[in-house]
Amino acid sequence: MFVLRLIARNALRHRLRTTLTVVGLLVAIIAYGLLQTVIDAWYAGAQAASSTRLITRNSISLVFPLPLNYEARIRSIEGVSMVARSNWFGGIYQNPKNFFAQFAVSPNYLDLYPEFVLSEDQRQAWLRDRKGCLVGRQLADVYGFKVGDVLPLRGTLFPGTWEFVVRGIFEGSDETKITRQMMFHWDYLNETLRKSAQQRADQVGIYIVGVKSPESAPSVARAIDATFRNSLAETLTETEQSFQLGFVAMSNEIIAAIRIVSYVVIVIILAVMANTMAMSARERVAEYATLKALGFRPRFIALLIFGESAVICALGGGLAIASMPYVAAAFKHFAGEYFPVFEVSFLTLGLQAACALVVAAAAAVVPAVRAAQTRIVQGLRAIG
Repeated sequence: MFVLRLIARNALRHRLRTTLTVVGLLVAIIAYGLLQTVIDAWYAGAQAASSTRLITRNSISLVFPLPLNYEARIRSIEGVSMVARSNWFGGIYQNPKNFFAQFAVSPNYLDLYPEFVLSEDQRQAWLRDRKGCLVGRQLADVYGFKVGDVLPLRGTLFPGTWEFVVRGIFEGSDETKITRQMMFHWDYLNETLRKSAQQRADQVGIYIVGVKSPESAPSVARAIDATFRNSLAETLTETEQSFQLGFVAMSNEIIAAIRIVSYVVIVIILAVMANTMAMSARERVAEYATLKALGFRPRFIALLIFGESAVICALGGGLAIASMPYVAAAFKHFAGEYFPVFEVSFLTLGLQAACALVVAAAAAVVPAVRAAQTRIVQGLRAIG
């Protein structure tokens, strides 16, 4: 108890310095946690991908579609349970800044995505209305969409003004599911193209393929690609997670930059804490010499310095970890448009705690060694 009281008094001796150091640690550790959470949010779509869904696209690029008649041939392959169509629409809602995902899908699309929860009456209303659309809860919350609203989109890939009626709002099965998207009938898009741009009709952006078991996914993917090998539109079939990670890979440089900045934050934390401990140890050279003269061992002196560093880092780190959920919620409120899923993981909280622990140890090493090695006579001469 004597040692703990002494460590606590040393840590609080210069209260202004300790307070400023704790605030610096608090801000830096929160910043580190936010950067790690941003990286997690970037991978949220891939992490939520199902192991029983495959994506079949044109092997050259997503820009090139696949023929509609591929659907029946894919469905006939052993191990396939269901096939759905999906085309990226890319329309503009009111303002180009109002970006959100829009997909033209076949009616069985939701059967492949049980994580999108929609009431049966809303589903039937959507199926009955050719111009009906479904919007996710996150999207509805951002723009205030309600069932029955008319949703106008200005086409980019498919020119013209398109009007849809919101027939349902689907929820995510849990908070990790991204529902910031809108979907409408693929048949409606295709029928319109047959009238206005016949050469673009009967073309599918991607096929979503449901497989009967995760173990059969690799063999089914190979079978699909083998079926269309040497055709005019060869296919590339991969797991949904690999497909999602392909989009994330386009932003690798950005993610790498965020990681580097997060490491720089740790270096800043260490510099701030090391400066505080060096100043404290330098001011107490005579006190440490007196303790040695009274018979205390050098390791006791080192224990005091490490303990003081640990108390300060525990205060800063503890406050940062305790406030992370509230800071993340505020960040999501202002940046939810870009990060529909922004949840602080236990791994991030653990990394923050580890950072505080590492900084506490590293910042105290040099002052502790110097104090332990200082001779009694030299230390006593430092008085005044």
